[in-house]
Amino acid sequence: MFSLSEENYLKAILHLQKTTKSGVNTNALAEEMQTKASSVTDMVKKLSEKDLVIYKKYQGVYLSDSGRKTALQIVRKHRLWEVFLVDKLSFSWDEVHEVAEQLEHIKSDKLITELDKYLEYPKRDPHGDPIPDAKGDFHVANKTLLSNLSKGERGTLVGVKDTSSEFLKYLDKNNIALGKTIEVLDKEEFDESMLIQTEGKSIRVSPLVAVNIYIKQ
Repeated sequence: MFSLSEENYLKAILHLQKTTKSGVNTNALAEEMQTKASSVTDMVKKLSEKDLVIYKKYQGVYLSDSGRKTALQIVRKHRLWEVFLVDKLSFSWDEVHEVAEQLEHIKSDKLITELDKYLEYPKRDPHGDPIPDAKGDFHVANKTLLSNLSKGERGTLVGVKDTSSEFLKYLDKNNIALGKTIEVLDKEEFDESMLIQTEGKSIRVSPLVAVNIYIKQ
Protein backbone atom coordinates (compact mmCIF):
# COMPACT_ATOMS: atom_id res chain seq x y z
CA MET A 1 0.00 0.00 0.00
CA PHE A 2 1.35 3.39 -0.96
CA SER A 3 0.39 6.90 0.09
CA LEU A 4 -1.43 9.29 -2.22
CA SER A 5 1.72 11.39 -2.49
CA GLU A 6 3.87 8.38 -3.39
CA GLU A 7 1.43 7.35 -6.10
CA ASN A 8 1.39 10.87 -7.54
CA TYR A 9 5.19 10.87 -7.73
CA LEU A 10 5.27 7.51 -9.50
CA LYS A 11 2.74 8.72 -12.06
CA ALA A 12 4.70 11.94 -12.58
CA ILE A 13 7.95 10.03 -13.16
CA LEU A 14 6.19 7.75 -15.65
CA HIS A 15 4.91 10.82 -17.50
CA LEU A 16 8.30 12.56 -17.56
CA GLN A 17 10.11 9.44 -18.72
CA LYS A 18 8.26 9.77 -22.04
CA THR A 19 10.15 12.99 -22.76
CA THR A 20 13.69 11.81 -22.01
CA LYS A 21 15.95 8.93 -22.96
CA SER A 22 17.85 9.24 -19.68
CA GLY A 23 16.58 9.38 -16.11
CA VAL A 24 14.12 12.02 -14.92
CA ASN A 25 15.86 15.14 -13.65
CA THR A 26 14.91 15.94 -10.05
CA ASN A 27 14.41 19.61 -10.91
CA ALA A 28 11.99 18.64 -13.68
CA LEU A 29 10.19 16.39 -11.20
CA ALA A 30 9.99 19.25 -8.69
CA GLU A 31 8.45 21.47 -11.38
CA GLU A 32 5.97 18.75 -12.38
CA MET A 33 4.93 18.25 -8.75
CA GLN A 34 5.03 21.99 -8.00
CA THR A 35 7.21 21.50 -4.96
CA LYS A 36 10.74 22.14 -3.68
CA ALA A 37 13.75 20.19 -4.91
CA SER A 38 14.48 19.14 -1.32
CA SER A 39 11.00 17.58 -1.06
CA VAL A 40 11.64 15.62 -4.25
CA THR A 41 14.94 14.35 -2.86
CA ASP A 42 13.20 13.11 0.30
CA MET A 43 10.45 11.37 -1.69
CA VAL A 44 12.89 9.77 -4.14
CA LYS A 45 14.75 8.35 -1.15
CA LYS A 46 11.51 6.87 0.25
CA LEU A 47 10.54 5.39 -3.11
CA SER A 48 14.03 3.98 -3.55
CA GLU A 49 13.84 2.27 -0.15
CA LYS A 50 10.61 0.61 -1.33
CA ASP A 51 12.34 -0.53 -4.56
CA LEU A 52 9.97 1.58 -6.68
CA VAL A 53 12.61 3.82 -8.25
CA ILE A 54 16.29 3.74 -9.04
CA TYR A 55 18.29 6.92 -8.56
CA LYS A 56 21.61 7.34 -10.34
CA LYS A 57 23.68 10.40 -9.50
CA TYR A 58 23.99 12.76 -12.48
CA GLN A 59 21.63 10.52 -14.45
CA GLY A 60 18.32 11.02 -12.67
CA VAL A 61 15.43 8.89 -11.47
CA TYR A 62 14.18 5.72 -13.17
CA LEU A 63 11.13 3.63 -12.32
CA SER A 64 11.98 0.09 -11.29
CA ASP A 65 9.91 -2.74 -12.76
CA SER A 66 7.61 -2.71 -9.73
CA GLY A 67 7.46 1.09 -9.81
CA ARG A 68 6.45 1.12 -13.45
CA LYS A 69 3.81 -1.55 -12.82
CA THR A 70 2.37 0.48 -9.94
CA ALA A 71 2.39 3.71 -11.96
CA LEU A 72 0.62 2.05 -14.89
CA GLN A 73 -2.10 0.73 -12.59
CA ILE A 74 -2.69 4.26 -11.30
CA VAL A 75 -2.95 5.51 -14.88
CA ARG A 76 -5.31 2.62 -15.65
CA LYS A 77 -7.64 3.59 -12.82
CA HIS A 78 -7.52 7.27 -13.74
CA ARG A 79 -8.46 6.65 -17.37
CA LEU A 80 -11.18 4.12 -16.58
CA TRP A 81 -12.78 6.60 -14.20
CA GLU A 82 -12.64 9.27 -16.91
CA VAL A 83 -14.51 6.93 -19.28
CA PHE A 84 -17.09 6.22 -16.59
CA LEU A 85 -17.63 9.92 -15.86
CA VAL A 86 -18.10 10.81 -19.53
CA ASP A 87 -20.04 7.76 -20.74
CA LYS A 88 -22.19 7.04 -17.70
CA LEU A 89 -22.52 10.34 -15.81
CA SER A 90 -22.48 12.73 -18.80
CA PHE A 91 -19.46 14.75 -17.70
CA SER A 92 -17.78 16.68 -20.51
CA TRP A 93 -14.19 15.76 -21.36
CA ASP A 94 -12.87 19.01 -19.84
CA GLU A 95 -14.48 18.23 -16.44
CA VAL A 96 -13.18 14.75 -15.69
CA HIS A 97 -9.45 15.10 -14.99
CA GLU A 98 -9.62 16.57 -11.49
CA VAL A 99 -12.33 14.14 -10.38
CA ALA A 100 -10.39 11.18 -11.77
CA GLU A 101 -7.30 12.45 -9.92
CA GLN A 102 -9.19 11.74 -6.69
CA LEU A 103 -10.78 8.46 -7.76
CA GLU A 104 -7.50 6.94 -9.03
CA HIS A 105 -6.28 6.42 -5.46
CA ILE A 106 -9.06 4.00 -4.49
CA LYS A 107 -7.30 0.78 -3.49
CA SER A 108 -9.89 -1.87 -4.39
CA ASP A 109 -8.65 -4.07 -7.25
CA LYS A 110 -12.06 -5.73 -7.44
CA LEU A 111 -13.76 -2.38 -7.98
CA ILE A 112 -11.48 -1.53 -10.91
CA THR A 113 -11.89 -5.01 -12.41
CA GLU A 114 -15.66 -4.69 -12.26
CA LEU A 115 -15.53 -1.11 -13.54
CA ASP A 116 -13.52 -2.24 -16.55
CA LYS A 117 -16.05 -5.02 -17.20
CA TYR A 118 -19.01 -2.66 -16.75
CA LEU A 119 -17.50 -0.24 -19.29
CA GLU A 120 -16.97 -3.18 -21.71
CA TYR A 121 -13.17 -2.97 -21.58
CA PRO A 122 -12.49 0.39 -23.23
CA LYS A 123 -9.12 0.82 -24.95
CA ARG A 124 -8.94 4.62 -24.79
CA ASP A 125 -10.03 7.39 -22.44
CA PRO A 126 -12.11 10.44 -23.50
CA HIS A 127 -8.92 12.28 -24.52
CA GLY A 128 -7.70 9.48 -26.78
CA ASP A 129 -5.04 8.13 -24.41
CA PRO A 130 -4.59 4.34 -24.21
CA ILE A 131 -5.88 2.53 -21.12
CA PRO A 132 -3.46 -0.08 -19.73
CA ASP A 133 -5.02 -3.48 -19.09
CA ALA A 134 -4.76 -5.34 -15.78
CA LYS A 135 -1.23 -6.46 -16.70
CA GLY A 136 -0.13 -2.93 -17.59
CA ASP A 137 -0.10 -3.59 -21.34
CA PHE A 138 -1.58 -1.12 -23.79
CA HIS A 139 -1.63 -0.42 -27.51
CA VAL A 140 0.35 2.59 -28.75
CA ALA A 141 -1.39 4.14 -31.75
CA ASN A 142 0.51 5.23 -34.82
CA LYS A 143 -0.07 8.97 -34.67
CA THR A 144 1.56 12.31 -35.37
CA LEU A 145 1.00 15.91 -34.35
CA LEU A 146 -1.20 18.11 -36.49
CA SER A 147 1.76 20.51 -36.70
CA ASN A 148 3.69 17.89 -38.71
CA LEU A 149 1.12 17.83 -41.52
CA SER A 150 1.61 19.80 -44.72
CA LYS A 151 -0.89 21.62 -46.91
CA GLY A 152 -3.28 19.15 -48.52
CA GLU A 153 -2.75 16.39 -45.95
CA ARG A 154 -5.53 15.04 -43.76
CA GLY A 155 -6.13 12.63 -40.92
CA THR A 156 -8.40 11.67 -38.03
CA LEU A 157 -8.12 13.38 -34.65
CA VAL A 158 -7.20 10.57 -32.23
CA GLY A 159 -5.94 12.40 -29.14
CA VAL A 160 -4.78 15.58 -27.47
CA LYS A 161 -1.44 16.37 -25.86
CA ASP A 162 -2.81 19.18 -23.70
CA THR A 163 -5.68 17.94 -21.52
CA SER A 164 -6.24 21.22 -19.68
CA SER A 165 -9.81 22.39 -19.28
CA GLU A 166 -9.01 25.59 -21.20
CA PHE A 167 -7.70 23.75 -24.26
CA LEU A 168 -10.54 21.22 -24.32
CA LYS A 169 -13.10 24.01 -24.09
CA TYR A 170 -11.37 25.74 -27.00
CA LEU A 171 -11.70 22.58 -29.09
CA ASP A 172 -15.37 22.20 -28.13
CA LYS A 173 -16.07 25.82 -29.06
CA ASN A 174 -14.59 25.21 -32.51
CA ASN A 175 -16.26 21.81 -32.99
CA ILE A 176 -12.91 19.99 -33.06
CA ALA A 177 -13.37 16.53 -31.52
CA LEU A 178 -12.04 12.97 -31.42
CA GLY A 179 -12.87 10.93 -34.48
CA LYS A 180 -13.31 13.89 -36.79
CA THR A 181 -11.37 14.28 -40.03
CA ILE A 182 -9.08 17.30 -40.24
CA GLU A 183 -7.64 18.56 -43.53
CA VAL A 184 -4.90 21.17 -43.78
CA LEU A 185 -6.06 23.76 -46.32
CA ASP A 186 -3.10 26.10 -45.86
CA LYS A 187 0.01 26.47 -43.70
CA GLU A 188 1.80 29.78 -43.17
CA GLU A 189 5.57 29.69 -43.65
CA PHE A 190 6.05 32.65 -41.30
CA ASP A 191 4.61 31.22 -38.08
CA GLU A 192 3.30 27.76 -39.16
CA SER A 193 -0.27 28.67 -38.27
CA MET A 194 -2.77 26.54 -40.18
CA LEU A 195 -6.07 26.88 -41.94
CA ILE A 196 -7.83 23.59 -41.31
CA GLN A 197 -11.19 22.15 -42.26
CA THR A 198 -13.33 19.76 -40.26
CA GLU A 199 -16.87 18.76 -41.20
CA GLY A 200 -17.03 21.46 -43.84
CA LYS A 201 -16.03 24.25 -41.45
CA SER A 202 -12.76 26.14 -41.87
CA ILE A 203 -10.82 27.53 -38.93
CA ARG A 204 -7.35 29.03 -38.53
CA VAL A 205 -5.38 27.53 -35.66
CA SER A 206 -2.19 28.74 -34.01
CA PRO A 207 1.04 26.70 -33.81
CA LEU A 208 0.27 26.17 -30.10
CA VAL A 209 -3.00 24.45 -31.00
CA ALA A 210 -1.40 22.39 -33.78
CA VAL A 211 1.31 20.93 -31.49
CA ASN A 212 -1.34 19.72 -29.06
CA ILE A 213 -3.53 17.68 -31.43
CA TYR A 214 -2.72 14.08 -32.41
CA ILE A 215 -3.65 12.91 -35.90
CA LYS A 216 -3.76 9.42 -37.40
CA GLN A 217 -3.28 9.44 -41.17
